[in-house]
Formats: sequence, structure tokens, C-alpha cells
Amino acid sequence: MVAPVKILDVREHSLAISRYADPTIPSGGLTTSIVAVTTDVARDGRPVVGYGFSSFGRFAQGGLIRERFAPRILSAPAADLLNDDQSNLDPLRVWATMMTDEKPGGHGERCVAVGTLDMAVWDAAAKIAGLPLYRFVADRLGRTVPDRPQVAVYAGGGYPYPTDDIAQLRDEISRFLDQGYTHAKMKIGGSLKQDLKRIEAAMALLPSAGHLAVDAMNRYDHARCLEAVAALAPLGLWWLEDICDPLDFETLAEAAHHGPAIAAGEPLFSLAESKLLNRYGGLHPDRDILLFDPVHCYGLTHYLDIVSTLEATGWPRTAFWPHGGHLFTLHVACALGLGGSEINPVSFQPFGGLGDGALIHDGVAGLPDSPGVGLETRAVLFDLLRQHLH
Repeated sequence: MVAPVKILDVREHSLAISRYADPTIPSGGLTTSIVAVTTDVARDGRPVVGYGFSSFGRFAQGGLIRERFAPRILSAPAADLLNDDQSNLDPLRVWATMMTDEKPGGHGERCVAVGTLDMAVWDAAAKIAGLPLYRFVADRLGRTVPDRPQVAVYAGGGYPYPTDDIAQLRDEISRFLDQGYTHAKMKIGGSLKQDLKRIEAAMALLPSAGHLAVDAMNRYDHARCLEAVAALAPLGLWWLEDICDPLDFETLAEAAHHGPAIAAGEPLFSLAESKLLNRYGGLHPDRDILLFDPVHCYGLTHYLDIVSTLEATGWPRTAFWPHGGHLFTLHVACALGLGGSEINPVSFQPFGGLGDGALIHDGVAGLPDSPGVGLETRAVLFDLLRQHLH
């Protein structure tokens, strides 16, 4: 009989991250947590380690991870963490263990801490199974994926630069196109006059306005939101993203009624919140986009519930384009048959982007064949993980 798999250690470390390729440009003090879940399973003479990080746009969750959720994993009986024959971790059971005695509601950023560990657990389980994550997840769900799967992707970025903004934005969009991307997303939410200049500069480089999405990062109040929608709707943009407070469903519904395609959901972190968005946000399943981040939504384990629940109400899977911009979201989009995935080729390095040497062709990306998420295929990132977690 094979001995049950054991989790030997869980480690976390917090690191600064930047929205810009030049990390000296201020980014609001953003941080992320990196984690390692070490098992007693050996491959090629080394223990299998699952890695995760807390995606982008929030902050590190070290206290919650170290003091609350990692101890629950490490103290749990094996049966609470493993599959039926105890040959591998069961990410759904590990997730349930982490959430022991957690009350409904009060999501805050607790969900980010759980999701960070959840990524590492899925990575470890896929590695133990000897499968790329997309195939491990698809097998678990009874889905099929092609032998050489591909995912539609777009390049995220376009943050305002403190100097030479328009020139640097043009350079960034040009680099996206040179790398094989056909669609891009840029940030707005400041002066509408300046935003329109930035949008015009980006549109001039892309095949059409329908290849550009804009993200207001939830900065608009009711009046500014409707003013922006009125100005942007005639441009024919791909979508308008995060155009008001994420829980201001009244404003969102009004914008969705008058505007072009609306993208929402990135700052909503639970199934309960996704149901509220669906019920009160006025979105249209035939044209609008859902951007929930699988890491921020209590991990892939909880994200699966969000997708299946909204799909049952009429949302097609092609409407889901997970926020994140890294290899994990690429795997998720492939395994679940989603519309596509954001990729951050410049922002949030070395976490954003694809594996070293990976190519984009006509806006489509392949997936790594290595077991797990494949963070090891990014040399600078893997060096960083080993430096701080081992």
C-alpha cells in the first residue's frame, strides 16, 4: 500500500511589485504574497513543491496565510486533505479545511489569502499527477482539451506614466503588437480629456477600436461614470471595464443600458457577490464580460462555483476572461473553456506574462507542457521563489 501523501511545510513571503517595467516608478506600494507548499512526494530526487502568489492589484496576505490558513492545513488529518486513495492532494478538500469555522460574509481580502494557497495546492497536485495544470483540472472536471490547446489572450497594461505619458503608452502598445498580441487593455479614470487623448493614441496603433479595452479601475462616481460612457460609447471600443464602485450596481446597470460592452467582476471576490452582480448589475450575457480573478475569488476551487452558477443563469463560458495576466489564469481559461485570458507582458514582473520563450501568434497563446502551473518556466520568477521560500 502506498503511504499517504503529506504536506510537510507551508511558507509565505511578501514582495513588492510594480505596475511598470521600470519598478522605480511609484505603484502605490503594491505587494504580493508568494507561497510554497512542500510535500513528501519526490520527483527526480526532489520534493514536489507547489507554488502560488496572490495575483495583482491587491496586497500581500502574509498575516492571514501564516497565522490562520497555513496552520489549518498543517494540523489537519490526512483524510481531510487527500483524494480517496490518498495518492494525491485533493484541492477541494484542502480548500474546505482552510475554510473550517469561517463565517459567511466578511470576505474582505481573506479570499485572497485562501486563493494564494489554493493556487499552490493545485500546482502541487498537478505536479504529483505529472500533468500540466490545465489538463489536471480538465480531467478532474470531466472536460476534454485538445492535445495542443491554445487560448485567446490580450495584453494588459497601459498605466499612466508620470512623464512622457502618450509617448510611453505608444511604445508599450507597439511592443504588445510586436510580441504577437492583437488586443490590448489600457487604464483610464483620470481627466476625461487626457483619457481621450490616450485612447486615440492607442487606437491609432491597433487594427481597430474594437481591439482596445479600457479600465477605469472603479474610480468614477455616478456622474463621472455616465459622462465617460457617453464620451466613449461612440468609439466602438472592445469593452469598458470597472467603470464605478464594484458594489454600485445602480450606476453599473445604467451604464450597461446606455454603453457598449461592459466588463465587471474583477473586484468581487465571492460567489455571493457574483450573484448580486448578476441580479442587479444590468449586464447582458450576450455581450458583456466577467473578469473575476480566480486567485482573489478564494482560489480556483471557489471560482469553479462562480462559473457554473452564472453559466446556469445564461452566461456563456466565453464571457469569462479571468483577471490576472499570468500563467495560472491561462491554465484556468484553457481547462474551463473560457473566452480567453489577460496577460501582463510588462506589468507586475516577474509574475506577469508567459513562460520564457513562449510565443503569441495572432493573439493566441499555447500552454506549457511541464507539470503544474509552470512557474518554473520563468527563470527569473523561479529564482525568486527559491530565494525566498527555501
